[in-house]
Amino acid sequence: MTDAPVVTRFAPSPTGYLHIGGARTALFNWLYARGRGGKFLLRIEDTDRARFTPEATQAILDGLTWLGLDWDGDAVSQFESADRHAAVAHEMLAAGTAYKCFASQDEIEAFREAARADGRSTLFRSPWRDVPESEHPDAPFAIRIKAPQDGDITIQDAVQGDVTWKADALDDMVLLRSDGSPVYMLAVVVDDHDMGVTHVIRGDDHLANAARQSMIYTAMGWDLPVFAHIPLIHGPDGKKLSKRHGALGVMEYAAMGYTPAGMRNYLARLGWSHGDDEVFTTEQALEWFDLGGIGKAPARLDFKKMENINRHQIGMSDSETMVRDVQDYLAAVDQPVLSADAAKAFANAFDKLDVTDKTLGDLLAKFAFVLDKPPFTLDEKAEKLLDPVSRGILTQLTPQLQTASWNREALEQTVMEFAEAQDLKFGKLAGPLRVVLSGRAVSPSVFDMMMIIGRDETLARLAHVVG
Repeated sequence: MTDAPVVTRFAPSPTGYLHIGGARTALFNWLYARGRGGKFLLRIEDTDRARFTPEATQAILDGLTWLGLDWDGDAVSQFESADRHAAVAHEMLAAGTAYKCFASQDEIEAFREAARADGRSTLFRSPWRDVPESEHPDAPFAIRIKAPQDGDITIQDAVQGDVTWKADALDDMVLLRSDGSPVYMLAVVVDDHDMGVTHVIRGDDHLANAARQSMIYTAMGWDLPVFAHIPLIHGPDGKKLSKRHGALGVMEYAAMGYTPAGMRNYLARLGWSHGDDEVFTTEQALEWFDLGGIGKAPARLDFKKMENINRHQIGMSDSETMVRDVQDYLAAVDQPVLSADAAKAFANAFDKLDVTDKTLGDLLAKFAFVLDKPPFTLDEKAEKLLDPVSRGILTQLTPQLQTASWNREALEQTVMEFAEAQDLKFGKLAGPLRVVLSGRAVSPSVFDMMMIIGRDETLARLAHVVG
């Protein structure tokens, strides 16, 4: 198994959105496979038809696509392989590693109720395990695995280490229900085997399933994959993650202005580490990621760290990527995307400004001066900065700018000399000028804005306010 090409899979149930915990599981699988030249597969575990909707599946695909986690081949439907799952159960039946159980659900429940009343184990041991075929009734039956009745079952887990269960603590689980439908435990094993999965990387809430699933692998004579059960994500308070902690769906974070690169970086660090590195590129993560770097303790969401990493990733980005991220963000918040001209203006500004914004919403607010055109809608603070006295000062400044050389050094000298001649502190001049250029009381440097929008637009905006 260790010499085989790496094949991982992400196998979510379609619940209506891509949960942040599921997103991290997908990321770990993607990083491990892609970093080793292997395959990353996607399987939708849609056997619960009462809850299944195409929209729920699409939400998962959309979340993975936004995160930039591409998968090999088509997404596989577990439900569509039900006949194959059933066939494996019948193979086991024919091989003697499984048996027909005619116990009804009422009989099983009666046994458990009696066991609870007597303080005994409720683990059901079917009386049909060793009954010969000649004594079977002509009645519906389930197919159960013949689990080992003594000894230990040990899973060598790449994260948790060796984990051992007593065989007598495991029952003969059902493989095929009496209506002929396969159970989840069987379907997962058959699908992983048929898809050639070499590494099963999933949440440690599935750890107990590994012992049961290993029995199916053994019964069929199949090689076990490498299991890696990763710790769950908890809220900042250390408790199980829930809606009270904040957003749970990946696309909620997209609408909050986080970038795909920021989320990949943050989720990679959520339970995995590479020395003291906090901020890194996806290329570095692909090179560094290894199962040995995953801790056993639950990871805690830290929104301040998420913001900080997102800020760094925005600053590390190139303008082409940032335009794409902004367009996706605007779509996520149901706002019109940037026109071709606006996108070009945004990219130009992004290339020329130092960017320290935490979210894409903050970034768009900063870049409003290239995206919006006068007349601006001013808030109360901006209105106060454009009082009659300030308008008069700007009227006097305008001729100075009309004759100035249009480079940063010359513009700074012109404005500073004007302020000194008027016995003004620079802030008294910069505030009104900031509002004229951006429509806001808070913006990038006035000189940065003047250089980016150019002479004609700067003078046009001044003329719009002062005439």
